[in-house]
Amino acid sequence: MSTIEEDQPAVGTSENLSRDLAKAMVALDKVYDGRGPTRARAHVGDDIVTVILEDTMTTAEQTLAEEDEEELVRGVRRVLQGKFREDASEIVERLTGRKVRAFLSDHAIEADIAAEVFVLESSEEV
Repeated sequence: MSTIEEDQPAVGTSENLSRDLAKAMVALDKVYDGRGPTRARAHVGDDIVTVILEDTMTTAEQTLAEEDEEELVRGVRRVLQGKFREDASEIVERLTGRKVRAFLSDHAIEADIAAEVFVLESSEEV
């Protein structure tokens, strides 16, 4: 079962925004990977949303990492990132009510921690 940690929401946002963002990213990751991370937390700032996901790798990815194939794991994740990017950005836009200007993602294989960063249009641009 996933553990969701709440971060303090940004001023003017719902008290539940951070929790809702973390839950939604866990669910989306589960759709793409067949399992979701066991830990997630979202941080909401003025023009940025950061979601940290832990314990994200599938059994196959873990096996490759144990065989010193970290770059192969990253490469496969990059290939799948295209559609994930669209879906994740749509979720953030729906929950925040703001347009996503940029989506950045990376994964620390050894620690099995992923970061999904969404840069939002400033509230004045909405």
